[in-house]
Amino acid sequence: MTLYGEKTPPADDRPTVQVKAVTWPGDEPEPVAPAAGPGGSRSRRVRLLLAAGVATAVLGSVAGAGAYAYAGDVPRGTTVLGAELGGRSRADAARELRAELVRRAAALNAPLSVRVGERSATIDPASIGLAIDVDATVAAAAEAEAHAVDRLVGSRAVQPVVTVDAARLDAELEKVVGDQGRKMTMPAITWKGTTPKAVHPKPSLAVDPERSAQVVREGWLSGQPVTVPLVETHPATTAEEVDRLVAELAKPAVAAPVTLSTGKGSVQIPPKAIAGSLRFTADKTGRLTPQVDVKRLRAALGDDLAAIEVPPKDARMTISGGKPKVVEGKPGQQLDSAALGRDLLAVLPKADDRKVTGELRPAEPELTAAKLAGLGIKERVSTFTTRFTGGLSSPRSQNIVTIAKDVDGTVVLPGETFSLNGHTGERGYAQGYRDAPVILDGKLVPGVGGGTSQFTTTLFNATYYAGLEDVEHKPHSYWFSRYPAVIESTIFWPNLDFKFRNDTEHGVLIDTSYTSNSITVSIWSTKIWDSVKTEYTPRRNITQPKTVYLEPGPTCIPAGGSQGFTQDAYRVFKKDGKVVKREKFTWRYAAEPRFICGPEPS
Repeated sequence: MTLYGEKTPPADDRPTVQVKAVTWPGDEPEPVAPAAGPGGSRSRRVRLLLAAGVATAVLGSVAGAGAYAYAGDVPRGTTVLGAELGGRSRADAARELRAELVRRAAALNAPLSVRVGERSATIDPASIGLAIDVDATVAAAAEAEAHAVDRLVGSRAVQPVVTVDAARLDAELEKVVGDQGRKMTMPAITWKGTTPKAVHPKPSLAVDPERSAQVVREGWLSGQPVTVPLVETHPATTAEEVDRLVAELAKPAVAAPVTLSTGKGSVQIPPKAIAGSLRFTADKTGRLTPQVDVKRLRAALGDDLAAIEVPPKDARMTISGGKPKVVEGKPGQQLDSAALGRDLLAVLPKADDRKVTGELRPAEPELTAAKLAGLGIKERVSTFTTRFTGGLSSPRSQNIVTIAKDVDGTVVLPGETFSLNGHTGERGYAQGYRDAPVILDGKLVPGVGGGTSQFTTTLFNATYYAGLEDVEHKPHSYWFSRYPAVIESTIFWPNLDFKFRNDTEHGVLIDTSYTSNSITVSIWSTKIWDSVKTEYTPRRNITQPKTVYLEPGPTCIPAGGSQGFTQDAYRVFKKDGKVVKREKFTWRYAAEPRFICGPEPS
């Protein structure tokens, strides 16, 4: 308690050493005497005063030693890599440690020797972010626990806090592993028609990123090679469990049809449709899970399901009078996909009573008129036209028109990636495509869908000059004069695709149109760039075509030949009157041979 008028002493937060008692030799308790003489009482008082004085001296020296030990943020006697950090503030300790790291720079920057399995290699520490975290190390030195006696009279070495970029380390170690490792064979159940086939899992043998980082952090400063272990990881689903899924689910699933009943009638789901929609998916741990893919089931049932369901229609956009116009979508009625997938999976193992009841629910369009109107599709930002010969009656021209109609009116939402193969699917006879010349094995031959590459090039250029992100394209092997050099693209199902990403905040509308000798693609959105143009470098590495004689016949298509060359094209973006970005595109064209359908002259 503080009395009125007294001054409160200032707070002292320095550490103190607590001493409970000091007992001197010979100071054993004495019997209490009824009365002490003057001499006796004085002698005892002298001894007590002496003891008190010595005790005070001891306490003072201990307190002084404690103050010495705790001076600064880091306890005295503390070292890191031989640098004395004790008795310093954290800032001073950090400066001293950094100075020590500079002195040790040659050793710290020396290549790190690692051994993985039977192979050894060296890695540049900087390339994997291997470093000493000075601030974290000083904090550890200041906060680490130690006994009071150690602080008074001893010393302690604190290990530095080492950091490493685990992802970059893992990439470097993968190079060392090479063919010593093996990827995990995931468990699977595949289908050949309606016959299930088990794929038994096998463990992986690889470095474990977390374990590797720990080993490298701990071994870096030892001056010795670091051995990183290869770890075998087994899939969560065993071979026995895969066989059990085949026997108890996959085989019974396709043993007989399933009846799907709805308020609008019934549909038989045949074994083929079941096999096409029953999927066994393994996650990254190798755990195999069965599920019914209702989207695949709908596709497999086709017209049978169309008699029951009414799919919703998305809102769409057309160009009318030179301006974009929103056309309202329509709601539909579809089976509850989640419930159908769950209920169908439950009856597939059964031999009898193979029936499920489907519930039809209202289905709203994914893209509503309101959402479409708010995407900022308000102006034409680019357009590109290429020309063809033969009129609209030629098979090649008809293929160009067919794919153009399929893509016309497509809306690509902000952040979405458009895939031409993904949008059209297979382009075969069933989809209305006809035989026309295509490049195969370096020469023109008849092939279904010839001409779709011209539409692909037209679409690529329209998105290119709209400034949209190029994700995937591949120019032709030979250069054709109807296309701009380098900035063109072929396509072939299913291996070669064209993709672009809408990397803007606005929607993108693809508008296509055609005449008897041209195809045009326009991109509508909100204009972002003042201009997007192409700057070409001169052609280089020019090669001349050879003459090749081919066997005459219906599959032989003559060609005049063309030069081969390499060229660079720069996409130049301007905004507010300034160049803000340049993108480089480079391609090497082979010389197209001069193909002659006939025997070589003797």
